[in-house]
Amino acid sequence: MHEVRTTCPYCGVGCGVLATTDGKQITAVRGDPDHPANFGRLCTKGSTLHLTTTPYGRALYPEMRDSADRSQPRKRVSWDATLDALVDKFASTIAAHGPDSVGFYISGQLLTEDYYVFNKLAKGLIGTNNIDTNSRLCMSSAVTGYKATLGADAPPACYDDLNHADLIVIAGSNAAWAHPILYRRLEDAKAKNPNLTVVCIDPRRTETARAADLHLPILPGTDVALFNAVLHWLSWEDAIDAAYINAHTEGFGELKSLVRECTPAWAARICGVDEVQIVAFAKLWQRSAATLSLYCQGLNQSSSGTDKNAALINLHLATGQIGKPGAGPFSLTGQPNAMGGREVGGLANLLPGHRDVTDAGHRAEIEALWGLPAGRISATSGKTAIEMFDAVKRGEIKLLWIACTNPAQSLPDLPSVAEAFAKAECVIVQEAFKTTETARLADVLLPASTWGEKHGTVTNSERRITHLKAVLPPPGEARHDWDIVVEFARRLEARLSPLSLEGRGAGERVNVARELPLPPPSPSPHPSSTRGEGATLFPYANPEDIFNEHRETTRGRDLDITGLDYALLDRAGPQQWPLREGEATGRARLYADGVFATPSGRAKFRVTPYKGVAEPVDARYPLALTTGRLRDQWHGMSRTGRVPQLYGHEPEPMLTMNASDIARRGLTAGEVVRVASRRGELLIRLAASGDIRSGQCYVPMHWGKLSLAASGSHGINTLTVPAFDPVSKQPELKHTAVRVERAAPPWSLVAFAYVEGGRDPVAVADELREIARDLSGDPQGLFASTTLIGSEHPGVVLRLAAEKAPERTTLEQIDRVLGLVGRATLAYDDPRRNLSRRVRVDDDRLAGVRLAGDLAAEAWMRDFFLSGASVAELRQRLLAGSAQAPQGFKPRGKVVCNCFNVAESEIAEFCAGVPGDAAGKLGALQAAKRCGTNCGSCLPELRTLVDSAVAAA
Repeated sequence: MHEVRTTCPYCGVGCGVLATTDGKQITAVRGDPDHPANFGRLCTKGSTLHLTTTPYGRALYPEMRDSADRSQPRKRVSWDATLDALVDKFASTIAAHGPDSVGFYISGQLLTEDYYVFNKLAKGLIGTNNIDTNSRLCMSSAVTGYKATLGADAPPACYDDLNHADLIVIAGSNAAWAHPILYRRLEDAKAKNPNLTVVCIDPRRTETARAADLHLPILPGTDVALFNAVLHWLSWEDAIDAAYINAHTEGFGELKSLVRECTPAWAARICGVDEVQIVAFAKLWQRSAATLSLYCQGLNQSSSGTDKNAALINLHLATGQIGKPGAGPFSLTGQPNAMGGREVGGLANLLPGHRDVTDAGHRAEIEALWGLPAGRISATSGKTAIEMFDAVKRGEIKLLWIACTNPAQSLPDLPSVAEAFAKAECVIVQEAFKTTETARLADVLLPASTWGEKHGTVTNSERRITHLKAVLPPPGEARHDWDIVVEFARRLEARLSPLSLEGRGAGERVNVARELPLPPPSPSPHPSSTRGEGATLFPYANPEDIFNEHRETTRGRDLDITGLDYALLDRAGPQQWPLREGEATGRARLYADGVFATPSGRAKFRVTPYKGVAEPVDARYPLALTTGRLRDQWHGMSRTGRVPQLYGHEPEPMLTMNASDIARRGLTAGEVVRVASRRGELLIRLAASGDIRSGQCYVPMHWGKLSLAASGSHGINTLTVPAFDPVSKQPELKHTAVRVERAAPPWSLVAFAYVEGGRDPVAVADELREIARDLSGDPQGLFASTTLIGSEHPGVVLRLAAEKAPERTTLEQIDRVLGLVGRATLAYDDPRRNLSRRVRVDDDRLAGVRLAGDLAAEAWMRDFFLSGASVAELRQRLLAGSAQAPQGFKPRGKVVCNCFNVAESEIAEFCAGVPGDAAGKLGALQAAKRCGTNCGSCLPELRTLVDSAVAAA
């Protein structure tokens, strides 16, 4: 056994991980105590990483379809045959339709080296800027907000600023769940400095909002009005920093004219909050000596995302709250390497080193660095994420290469995206998991390495670069992302040489392989390589070769890392940029000297008029739907969805509404409802919560076809609007107008069982999902969800609702998959009333349940199942179907602490029996139950429950 340093593949905090391996598998993980991002802490997702490395569902070898008939399955092929076929396809398509007939859609979860070679393949070799990334869905408005005001995509603050701030403003982020380790650092800072004030701006009363000193529950999309009103008040009260504005900024006069009419009273009407709350926020800003803003998707995922970001940055500039400890606008990165992707120019409008494709000087610099002929790089921005799939649907982009992302689940308006997939001539998916929605649609599947197998660098939210090393080699024939791209690119070079590509700009035809003054290629790591001799754009033998070239593209730029190399990162640990040649360390904070990355050296105030949401509610669609993250799940759940205990906190897809809105529609919490937008509809179960304002509803963004398994449903983003910000091109995933109405399917089923015989629970869930999809009848009349359940002993949950009961053979098929057959299974059937029950008992413990036609007993049987309590005395009563739990049985309720399997009821009972204040109760609870003492993800909720217990006492 030995440990290897790597990083967590989830949010952009960039936590260090020590992974233990026995040489065959990863057996355990723990936080790296020496990593400056997390100092040994991991959230509930990170602490279960080793449990995600099960072999089921991994892409292990290349697969292709024999024909254009997509009803036919893919077949296993060799790497040589696959790459040669792709080269033929790309070369002929480019010759017939030009470079812009191909597109690449990649991922913020790739390593920087992977990103770099993808970008060079598209923009340098093929000559198209049609390469974009899922970072377009999460960070592009933060990019354009920074560039419009500060001149560069460079977060000016750092994590240590939490320890120096007087006021922390959290806008559009449930950081307690989305960035839990960073939030732990905030809690530590608050404990050390009781005078630290936290303001949360969020339409929902989240765990972050609950813990804040001031919560502003503004209506979705109204952030600009709020920030403009605060600037109005600060200007009126002469609370701006005129000296800083005069010395270091430009454009304040025009902005001041705009906000002159943006009074707190005006903003209160737009934002749906009291004027006194807005003024209270403004006064906190006025009194603060150091204000730090943390913001994420609530500001970014908007049709006015650039202005939302800029309006908040305007406040920092107007009050001089930037470039000093504890102060600055700090965008929280959504993905582990979204920052690295931006550094290498991995968006359709960017070039390496924070350059722009529309800037002739920037293009010339990269052409020189890459050894390309002048005018080779296209001067036109490529298609961004939404535009790219629209272009595929129109037939303009013929070939689509997707890597390490799942657009068939994550893009908005999924019915339109499905049309694009159907229209594409060829979809290539480079992916570690063949079970994702997108991988299932691939014509060509390229098996790639994933977490624990990759070697390279990532950059986190505070501009800190970490060098991570592989723990194990990729399984089967899977290869590293950079390696796949380099091998394909070298083969394509050989084909494009006689074929020639049209020289961009000058119009000449360029023989790429002949004209590039680059060194000969390194020996191929793959004996089967067929690339030819001669110069190449891709002379890389390993990730370090790529990093060294990337490093050179940053020389003299705002992100200069010419002082960095792998050896320094290994010796001194993760480093922040800029770190120029000759410097010993990077820079923690930017703009301390008041000099910004603009032509004038001055920051620019951006004029930010308020604009409403792209799709307002109306009589037909009267509810505002917003989306967000769960505490224990990540993106499309291709990794976290493999861990049963990560479902303990939120076990299945639910739409949450205010209780008054539910009552007004005559609905009941727990029933299946139909949610419809202008793009499509889906069926989902309903939950009630006072954390949602009337007129709004909420659903987590993670649930796709792998959870909502009914045919005809594409997942949550069936509903969302594709409208995007005109500058950042980031879609408005945070607001959609919907209606919610009763679906009332009269027949329902729920089944849950532990998985026996060494079977993978994800494989069992796949089998159940296929059964659900095969059910006859109107697809829109069927609700189906599949999730996992359990902890050390994994299980699966299936839930169905339909207009009529399926054939008996379907129920028998479900029973066989779940092991609800044989002597250990109790059975009850009433065909006349369409009632059927199966209960499996192993060693006097409930091991499996299937209830069909009547789910009254579900709640207590599920609790019995999870508790492991003996059912020896119940036996035949288990088939009674009663809603009443057996006498003396106490339901556990929702699991709050996944690490130690502590439920809400146990916490409430313990706190009721312990005297003292909230701090005393929490300390006693943690000592007795250990909850909140490991990853800490449950701490915000624990504090809420303890506070409730104190109030009740």
